[in-house]
Amino acid sequence: MSRSERLLLLLDVLRRHRRPVSGRVLADETGVSLRTLYRDIASLQAQGATIEGEAGVGYVLKPGFLLPPLMFSAEEMEAVMLGMKWVTNRGDEALRAAAGRALSRILAVLPPDFHPATLPSPLLVGPAAPQPEHMVEQALLRAAIRAERKLSIAYQDASGTRTQRVIWPFALAYFDHARVLLGWCETREDFRSFRTDRLMGAQMREERYPRRRQVLLREWRAQQGLPPSMDG
Repeated sequence: MSRSERLLLLLDVLRRHRRPVSGRVLADETGVSLRTLYRDIASLQAQGATIEGEAGVGYVLKPGFLLPPLMFSAEEMEAVMLGMKWVTNRGDEALRAAAGRALSRILAVLPPDFHPATLPSPLLVGPAAPQPEHMVEQALLRAAIRAERKLSIAYQDASGTRTQRVIWPFALAYFDHARVLLGWCETREDFRSFRTDRLMGAQMREERYPRRRQVLLREWRAQQGLPPSMDG
């Protein structure tokens, strides 16, 4: 097992333990000596992993958005690159810019043997289908979903009829030819989907909606006869 693979394994083992675990247990689970285990933990801490604890007390990996280097296998790096390419081709301006910043940060800390320059990906993203004009910024919709805030929207359906709605947005679906906002509609008292290119206006309200977006997503999937999803 290479050092990179060993560090990945150690991170996976730490994620499985919600409470501090002793160095001896970690060493046994990763198949290394205690001395090597301490060196590996120090390496991960130096590279940004939020591992708290010390010898004789135990170690725990704290959750967070900081991604330590060396945490991608070659196949995982290909998956990351493919996702970034997809967003760059199909996302709105704000999402494309965010993908570029995220990728730059990842590439800045990857070791040479994991860098895409030495691992050219054979996975390509085809050209995106033309997207219709949008009157509402997609970043506003994503912000409302993240904050679990109600949206007041002006919507025009396929027949040209316009309505005013208050919805609880909980997901945004990306298709080649359209983007669809999913939400609970207070007017219809049910789940509804809204093509984002048919939104004539949208305003994020001050009040949060009363249920968590993960719960709404699970209920929507159940209503549609879809299997449960890991992201909701």
